[in-house]
Amino acid sequence: MRILLVGAGGVGSAVVPIAARRDFFEHIVVADSKQDRAAEAAAKAGDARFSAIQLDASDRAAVVAALREHRCDVLFNAVDPRFTMPLFEAALEAGAHYLDMAMSLSRPHPRAPYELTGVKLGDEQFAKDAEWRAGGKLALVGMGVEPGLADVFARYAADHLFESIEELGVRDGSNLVVEGYDFAPTFSIWTTIEECLNPPVVWEDGGWRTTEPFSEPEVFDFPEGIGPVECVNVEHEEVLLVPRWIDAKRVTFKYGLGEEFIGVLKTLHKLGLDGTDKVRVGDEEVAPRDVVAASLPDPATLGERMRGKTCAGTWVKGTGKDGRPREVYLYHVVDNAWSMREYGAQAVVWQTAIHPVVALELVARGVWRGEGVLGPEAFDAVPFLDLLTEYGSPWGLREQTASRAA
Repeated sequence: MRILLVGAGGVGSAVVPIAARRDFFEHIVVADSKQDRAAEAAAKAGDARFSAIQLDASDRAAVVAALREHRCDVLFNAVDPRFTMPLFEAALEAGAHYLDMAMSLSRPHPRAPYELTGVKLGDEQFAKDAEWRAGGKLALVGMGVEPGLADVFARYAADHLFESIEELGVRDGSNLVVEGYDFAPTFSIWTTIEECLNPPVVWEDGGWRTTEPFSEPEVFDFPEGIGPVECVNVEHEEVLLVPRWIDAKRVTFKYGLGEEFIGVLKTLHKLGLDGTDKVRVGDEEVAPRDVVAASLPDPATLGERMRGKTCAGTWVKGTGKDGRPREVYLYHVVDNAWSMREYGAQAVVWQTAIHPVVALELVARGVWRGEGVLGPEAFDAVPFLDLLTEYGSPWGLREQTASRAA
């Protein structure tokens, strides 16, 4: 397998040292709009199987040319979701398989954004499913940690733990602290603004609906010493993916943001600084959200200042295989001190990076096979979870009792 890795930011650069320890691929071309950043990421491996090129992710024709020139079988999208569609379509045109960690962007309903869905996350990609099937290629969408591993957990729970599912909810929380900054997000602020300020989507009783941002707060007790964190509804791909393959009465995504983070996001929205349409400033035109992103530290550089753990997981409630009520939390925890020591990558970006690498290995070895636009739920979860453990990053399962409080 030859891979074009587009994006050498936090997650893309974390992919390199993870993949370098595996032998399932022939070559990875690291591509970025900044040649020096791509070269620096590729050099991390100290491995001739990696090379670097400069590439504009928004230039579909250039991406097609790069896939063909470097004879790549797969396009691995590691940039933010505004570039999803040009990369997705470039892979389709070039006849390459495709993988992303964030799907095509949503657009709120024009009249009732907090009640009805408009264009949903991934709608533009699923609309091209027939074209991918006709080309005999796989577009594996939403294959990071959330979405990604969380969806694998959902598949595992449906197949092996539950007879029927009443509610399935992704719950993400951490006790990470960044020293030396008053405000420093541990993941892309551009993406965080997008998912946190859009109307959250909930799957309920056979259909999707929306709600107000930061709605339905609950306190969730996270494992391995993280403890109770208040979580709120956030727009996320799992809610759009899970119901396509798994029968559940209700599906939600709730993120442990914290009161301060929510306050900052609300302020950005109130001031219009979350906007993506360009405004004129003197002789220049710039998108307010890009200014915010440029003003904050690069999350990939914060590892040395971070301490604590991050947890991604899927909470499931329903009827177990024995016919009795059951409630579990399947989870994956990464300690920042460990990921920095072992891979030189901070915990959040490393946790996002490992799961698409595992998925690509399963595809390369023919364990996961498919054609068309598919989410992680479309595949057997067991080989993925076994391989994740082989990578040295095991997952956990906790039977729930009084650990979750409203």
